[in-house]
Amino acid sequence: MAVVVVLACVVAVVAGYALGRRRALAGQPLAGEAAGEPVPAAALDAALDALLTGIVILDADETVLWTNPAADAMRVVRAGRLAAPALAQLARRARREEAPLHDDLELSGGRDVHAVHVVASAAPGGRHVALLLDDTTDARRVDAVRRDFVANVSHELKTPVGAMSLLAEAIQGCGDDPVSVRRFADRMLVESGRLSRLVQELIDLSRLQGAEPMRTADSVLVSAILSEAVDRTRLAAAASDIEVVARVDDAALAVRGDDRQLATAVANLLDNAVAYSPVRTRVAVTARRHGDEVEVAVTDQGIGISPADRDRVFERFYRVDPARSRETGGTGLGLAIVKHIATNHGGRVDVWSVEGTGSTFTLTLPASVVPEPVKEGVAT
Repeated sequence: MAVVVVLACVVAVVAGYALGRRRALAGQPLAGEAAGEPVPAAALDAALDALLTGIVILDADETVLWTNPAADAMRVVRAGRLAAPALAQLARRARREEAPLHDDLELSGGRDVHAVHVVASAAPGGRHVALLLDDTTDARRVDAVRRDFVANVSHELKTPVGAMSLLAEAIQGCGDDPVSVRRFADRMLVESGRLSRLVQELIDLSRLQGAEPMRTADSVLVSAILSEAVDRTRLAAAASDIEVVARVDDAALAVRGDDRQLATAVANLLDNAVAYSPVRTRVAVTARRHGDEVEVAVTDQGIGISPADRDRVFERFYRVDPARSRETGGTGLGLAIVKHIATNHGGRVDVWSVEGTGSTFTLTLPASVVPEPVKEGVAT
């Protein structure tokens, strides 16, 4: 009942206001003005324009009398009429049934598709109909990401746990064969390490997602960040005979932030580059100043990324090559962690890639405005 009352009020006020605006433009006096009470048009304008809910008012001929900026942004009106047939049908039903109607629709506005929750309500008498539109595109996307995240976490946890269970059974069955026991035990260590990394990265990602952007932080030498990141990646690179080289244009180049988080971000980019590079190739990490920002670029000679995958590589658990990730023990969270670290430091991460040639991931961070004192990093 409350919804009906609220919608009726909105329809009456907005429809009356829209008609009043039309009469004013035509030189006719407004009802309030005739009674000596000026209509606060500016106040109504400000209030209705500030609403995040889109409002469209239709007359009996389904001509659009008025819209607010939120509705305009959804591009639901074209040439004074509703652009979406589904909206027009909902308005007709609301006028015919004289009751508020709810529906979830997908509306195309140029190249964009908006998911909207629509409430249609007719004013008393059924002459005017108000459509209230809430853009639910982002909410639906977040729900989809959440569902995918839960499904992916379940799958990723199930794999090493299941493997360790099978390996434990295998060890039980070959207790009199020391060679087999050692082989299965070594594999259990690999799977337990993978599980440990996955759990730790989930914890790290959870912390980063809830963190506020850094406003005050230490000034950290970029050379120290790169040195620690290269050190973390050295063993994995050596196993594939991949050379990792680092170069900083200016030894005094610095950024503000958490040195451990920034080293983790660069190390994750290096780990990703090594994982997707052929043996006996080179991975390079370079840093340079560009205006008020510092660009840290990690370039590999790997398999590259297709255009369809580039927009998704920073999603949690998304992998360009799932088979290669399983071989290298990747969790699929490394680039998502990089993205959140960059965001929390007021920066960003971008990717350039050509399939079959390689990729360059660029971490861009605000340069430190106070180069001294500089927090010392971990020595190589």
